[in-house]
Amino acid sequence: MHHRLASTPETIRFGMFDAAFDPVLTIASGDSVTFECVSGGVEVMPAPGSGLSIPPALQAIHDARPERIGPHILTGPVAIAGAEPGDTLEVRIEAVEPNNDWGYCAVRPLAGTLPEDFSERYVSHIAVDRATGTCKPDWGPTLPLKPFFGTMGVAPPARYGRLSSREPREHGGNMDNKELGAGATLFLPVWVPGANFSVGDGHGRQGDGEVCVNALEMGLTGTFTFVLHKAADLGVAIWPRAETPTHYIVMGFHEDLDLAMKQALRGMIDFITARSALTSVQAYQFCSLAVDFRVTQTVNGEKGVHGMLEKGVLF
Repeated sequence: MHHRLASTPETIRFGMFDAAFDPVLTIASGDSVTFECVSGGVEVMPAPGSGLSIPPALQAIHDARPERIGPHILTGPVAIAGAEPGDTLEVRIEAVEPNNDWGYCAVRPLAGTLPEDFSERYVSHIAVDRATGTCKPDWGPTLPLKPFFGTMGVAPPARYGRLSSREPREHGGNMDNKELGAGATLFLPVWVPGANFSVGDGHGRQGDGEVCVNALEMGLTGTFTFVLHKAADLGVAIWPRAETPTHYIVMGFHEDLDLAMKQALRGMIDFITARSALTSVQAYQFCSLAVDFRVTQTVNGEKGVHGMLEKGVLF
């Protein structure tokens, strides 16, 4: 079945993940869902008279004043019938498209990679041309859109309680990995019955690092197909990983960028040894020869590194 889920005050959580949240929709493994997502708090909206209009769905959420912890409006959660802790949820990203004609990029005090250098709030509202697939800040060049969702995740382990959406963790969340656009597949460990997937934080485009704390933040509509794998099918995964048509991707998150790198490297070594005849030390050498490790983002408290192994080089 194909379901559709709009962002409304009843179907969103503002900046939080919690295993205790009830699902707003329950689907079967193999079903697809189209999420109509919005983005941005009142503090980054364009001023009256700017010529930019706030989408009605986003205005309705602002008017409802939902409880808020973190920065992202997350649509969901969606439960997958039969999902249990120890399973793996495969999320096939079928399509991602802009649903608004502008986005924003902001610098704010005490945030970003250089908070000591940029201490004043500065918000840019950036025009988006959906027909040409481009965006243009008023101070810079026209850039092609490369849309993806910065935040995709299942419910975290119940013992964590309520979490801000800011930090990526083993449930996924605010990974800000620009490789996860249409055509990619994300694999998430399941921590609670139903898995309870949520999505938001639409990015029209982003550079690796997301250094000023924002990408081109905007409303996106995304279609996902969900496939449940029982624990015996894929093994028990404890960290998100992904695939694109060209690469296998392993991710690491830690407040220390060096330790995020070590986590991603260990994850790639485990991934390689589980799928080949290479020993651990051989896989370690292979990573040095053939795997690209990139800084995903440096602005979410838990920093990110992702390792990319080109398909066909080893398996």
